[in-house]
Amino acid sequence: MKKPNILLITSDQQHWNTIGAFNSEISTPNLDRLVKEGTTFSRAYCPNPTCTPTRASLITGQYPSQHGAWTLGTKLPESTVTIGDVLLDNNYRTALIGKAHFQPLRGNEEFPSLEAYPLCNDLEFWRNFDEKFYGFEHSELARNHTTEFLVGQHYALWMEEKGCRDWKDYFMAPLGNLAPEAKRRWPIPEEYHYDTWIAERTNAMLEQYKNNDESFFLWSSFLDPHPPYFVPEPWNTMYDPDKLTIPSLVEGEHHNNPPHFKMTQEENPDFSSYMDSGFALHGCHSHLQDKNELKKDIAVYYGMISLMDKYIGKILDKLEELGLAENTIVVFTTDHGHFYGHHGLIAKGPFHYEDMIKVPLIVCYPNKVPAGKISTSMQSLVDIAPTFLDMLNITVPNCMTGIAQSEVWYGDKESVRDHIICENHHDPYSVHLKTYVNERYKLTVYYNRSYGELYDLKADPMEVNNLWDNAKYAALKSELLLKYVWAEMGKEPMWMPRLWQA
Repeated sequence: MKKPNILLITSDQQHWNTIGAFNSEISTPNLDRLVKEGTTFSRAYCPNPTCTPTRASLITGQYPSQHGAWTLGTKLPESTVTIGDVLLDNNYRTALIGKAHFQPLRGNEEFPSLEAYPLCNDLEFWRNFDEKFYGFEHSELARNHTTEFLVGQHYALWMEEKGCRDWKDYFMAPLGNLAPEAKRRWPIPEEYHYDTWIAERTNAMLEQYKNNDESFFLWSSFLDPHPPYFVPEPWNTMYDPDKLTIPSLVEGEHHNNPPHFKMTQEENPDFSSYMDSGFALHGCHSHLQDKNELKKDIAVYYGMISLMDKYIGKILDKLEELGLAENTIVVFTTDHGHFYGHHGLIAKGPFHYEDMIKVPLIVCYPNKVPAGKISTSMQSLVDIAPTFLDMLNITVPNCMTGIAQSEVWYGDKESVRDHIICENHHDPYSVHLKTYVNERYKLTVYYNRSYGELYDLKADPMEVNNLWDNAKYAALKSELLLKYVWAEMGKEPMWMPRLWQA
C-alpha cells in the first residue's frame, strides 16, 4: 500500500474557541467538517505563544529553548534537523505554501534572513528561488498580515501573474493610505487575497503529487486571522458586532498578578523596564479598548476566520476530488492563541492564560483516527513532528523531544502526556516566563522574580483567582514547582544514545 500523505493546515493567532462546531456565534462549515470526520483535542497547547518559536517547534519537534529560535527577531538555525529533512530521506515530497516566519524581518551579516527586507521584496530573487528551505524542497512564501507592508515573496509574484499590478496599494503600513472610514474593510478583491493564493497553490501541488504518484508532506500555512483586522467585502459585514459575546476584564482579577498585568489596564503605563534591546515587547503597552471598537474588531476577526474556512474547504474538496483523502492524515491547528478582551487584554503578550497558549487541534485520518470524537488528552505542538513520523513508521530522531501521540490519535490510549510546558523568553532582564500545566493546575514562574501565578483550572476555569501568594496553597505550589523541575529535566534532548563504557 502507498505510504500515507500528510496535509498540515495552520492558521495564525487563532483563539481556540473560534470553530463553529463549538461556538454558535461563528460560521466555519469546513472546520466543522473536520471536527465531524476526525478527533478534536480540547487541551492542545503551543510551546511558545509567539509565531517564530512555535512554528520552528512544529517542524523540529523541539522546544524553543532547544532549537534556538526562542523569540520573535531570532531565526531557526539552517542546520537544524526538521521533519522535512527526515521525510526527504524517506522518499517523501515536501512543500510549504504560505507563511513560514522561521527567520526575522531584519537580518545582518552575522544572522542573515531570507525573510527580511529588502530581500523579501526582491521578486526576481523569489522568481528563481529553488533552494531547500528548512526541509521543504518546494516553498512559496509570504510575510506579514492584511494591510501590513513587506508582503513580497511568492505571493506578490502570483498577484502580478493574475494581473494585479498595483498590488502594493493594498499593502502599506497598518491602515496605510486607507481612509479612516475604510477601517476593517480591506479593498483588495477576494480573488487576490492570500487565502485564495494559498488554496490555489496548495491544490496545484496536490494535483502534481497525484499525477506523479508521490507521497507528500504539504503544509498550507494561512496568515489569518492575525491582526490588523481587515477583510474584503462581504466578509467584513458578515457578523453583527452587537450580537457577539464580548470578553472582558473581571474587576480586581489582576490585583494578585505580576506587575505587568495591572499596568496593561492603565492609560499611559511605563513599560520602560520591559524593553528588549531597545524594542518594546509584545503586550507591554496599555490594553484599554473602547468597547464599541472592540466588538467591531471581533466581528472582523470572525470574518477573517470564515473567509479562511472557505478556502480550507477548497483544499479539502480537492483532496477528495483527487482520491487522496482516504490515505492522507489531515491536521488543522494554529501557532498560538489570541486575546480579544479576555482578562482585559488584546492580541498577545507575556500572559499565559488559556486564551493565549491553548490552540485548536483537529486530526483526521479516515478509518484510523476516530471520527466525531472530542478528546481531553493533553497535546503540545512540539509533539506534531514526532507523531507524524511515528504514524509513518519512520524512526523519530533522538534530537526531537516532543512525544509521539500516535496511540492517542488512533484512540488506542487515553493519553501519553501528563503535562505541558509553555516557554516565553524575550529578555532575561525583562520578561522571561515558563508555564507548567497538568490535568488540573497551571503554574507560571518568572526568571529572577519572586512573583508568579497558580490557577486551579477545575475550580477556576476563567483564571481570575491567582493562588500564588495564598498560604492555603503553599504546599501545592511547592509540589507543582517540583513537578515543573522534573518536567524541565525530562525534556532535555538526547541526540544520540549512550554507548557502553566511555
